[in-house]
Amino acid sequence: MLPIWYAPDGALVIAEGEMNNLFLEELKRKLPINNSLISLSQIAKHPNVEVKPWGWNPALRKELIQSGLNELLLPSISDLELLRNYSGRQNAVELLGELKALNPAFCGESYLYTDIEQLLSYLKDANGEKVLKMPYSGSGKGLVWLKGAITDKQTDWCRRVLKMQGGVVTEPVLNKVQDFAMEFEMTDSGIQFVGYSLFQSASSGAYMGNILLSDTAIEDRLSKYIERDLLVQLKATLMSKLSEYFPHYRGYLGVDMMICEIAESTFQLQPCVEINMRMNMGIVAHSINMRFIHPNSTGLFSINYFKQEGEAHSYSLSMQSNNPLIIENRRIKSGYLALTPVDENTNYTATVSIKQNHEEN
Repeated sequence: MLPIWYAPDGALVIAEGEMNNLFLEELKRKLPINNSLISLSQIAKHPNVEVKPWGWNPALRKELIQSGLNELLLPSISDLELLRNYSGRQNAVELLGELKALNPAFCGESYLYTDIEQLLSYLKDANGEKVLKMPYSGSGKGLVWLKGAITDKQTDWCRRVLKMQGGVVTEPVLNKVQDFAMEFEMTDSGIQFVGYSLFQSASSGAYMGNILLSDTAIEDRLSKYIERDLLVQLKATLMSKLSEYFPHYRGYLGVDMMICEIAESTFQLQPCVEINMRMNMGIVAHSINMRFIHPNSTGLFSINYFKQEGEAHSYSLSMQSNNPLIIENRRIKSGYLALTPVDENTNYTATVSIKQNHEEN
């Protein structure tokens, strides 16, 4: 159901079940949503539509073909192989090096090792905490954090990843003060800047949520640490570099970044922590803020996990009771809203908590 919050107006969203249909009809009475739901089995009635999933993989392609979609409108197997190469972290390693060469105001280091002995030699000589990354895994996933010397168990992990994926990326851990991203869309007409994403992540690197602010307000917040002109210049540079790196890609992509404190009250920008070659939560949050949040309000878009049965449902009911939804001119002015249906069996929730007058979250 999450796609209803970012899908184009009038688009069909694949989601099945009476609970989803009732949830969507209730939302339509309150907010400017003009989408309809279809089941996977109904796709055959629309064989020539363009499909825009969260991300592509061979299993999804096969499922859509079996459901009746025109194979010629879907990415080919070679297209998916190219997308996998585009998605590898080696591209972020290379791009970071190029960006730092262009501007000494940037910080950060990232290295790809294809030999276990060279990797272990680097880790032995490098000071401070490090993070190891699989070349192919989702943003915030496939990470191992080294607090000190590498252990035998972590070395075995490196050997397995080298065998399966051909390399291991390693980076020094920086003193991060703010995560954010620049979001783009690549089409046949070129590349466009979509907006900023000001997000929060756990110490493990896992995504937690986005602060809902306008692009101008996000730039204002970031410019407390770095020059605004640096962001403008980086945006232009990335539009050029991303077009060179991924000339055949079409769709959304985001470049994760972070502001780091390199000395007391001295800050620098790490301009390329990850490159996400797919729809991502930052673009979802940007769409929600632009389309559904009152201009005089701000808030938090978050993804939460609840382990116990019924826990998510109880929490959601409590939040709704304590933070009733206030809507003005079909935009959320304040309150709590679950963006997808929540019942006794729900483990993951996507929600917004909105406050007026740009109160801090």
